[in-house]
Amino acid sequence: MGIFLISVLLALLFGRIYCGWICPIHTVTRGITWIKKKLHIKSFRIPVSLTKPWVSISVFGLFIALFIFIMVSGKQLPVLPTFFSIGIIVALFFPEELWHRYLCPYGALMSFPARKAKYAMDIDPGACNSCGRCMRICPAKAVEKGEDNYEILKKDCLVCMDCSRGCMQKSIRYRTEAR
Repeated sequence: MGIFLISVLLALLFGRIYCGWICPIHTVTRGITWIKKKLHIKSFRIPVSLTKPWVSISVFGLFIALFIFIMVSGKQLPVLPTFFSIGIIVALFFPEELWHRYLCPYGALMSFPARKAKYAMDIDPGACNSCGRCMRICPAKAVEKGEDNYEILKKDCLVCMDCSRGCMQKSIRYRTEAR
């Protein structure tokens, strides 16, 4: 629990760095996605109903309710192993984005302080050639096409650096005071 609380505070400075570098579910889902890609296994499309804001809020509410129940009752429930299992099952059938952006209760919590993060992934519009590669390779689909160029949504970005490593123009960097 201490790691979770510290990472929420650190998200104010560094974004959702926990999600991209420490989270065990992210580590496993990356492996599953890699295997699916190598075996040419296609994921099901994410149902539109699961992308609605109320889904993320409901999952987060359930997580908080379970946490309160555990604290009040003293019972030990396998909440984290259950969420880990759900994350793996989701990754087997759907793109990683479904878990990272819509179903992960901890990601929902981390998205609030990450909005104000001092450091974040940022695209230099002067160097970007608008190829869209960053948008295609982001596991959380945190890159969106704006009016003039692509932009990274700080609240959804896992700070995994995939976009930066995949950018042929080297226009994406982790920097302070991102635009």
